[in-house]
Amino acid sequence: MREAYDDADDHDDDTSPYWDAGNRMPDDARRIGLTHHVPDGALLDFAGALDPRKRLHRVTAWVMLVVFGMPVVLYVLRLVLAVLPG
Repeated sequence: MREAYDDADDHDDDTSPYWDAGNRMPDDARRIGLTHHVPDGALLDFAGALDPRKRLHRVTAWVMLVVFGMPVVLYVLRLVLAVLPG
């Protein structure tokens, strides 16, 4: 009866399942101690979970790029305007 309920994702090795939180963390981030429990690690884990084949995930990636990049662009623009005369 057990075989009827086994799914294709069932595995016998010691690795965690693909849907386990923190499984998409880059090796460099793991090496410096980031996990999905800290804000920077959670952001990396979330970004690593985005699938470029899905339109909504691509839109989410662009929104994240704008949200995190806009303060830098505005700061550089402010510096340029402060340096230029007039």
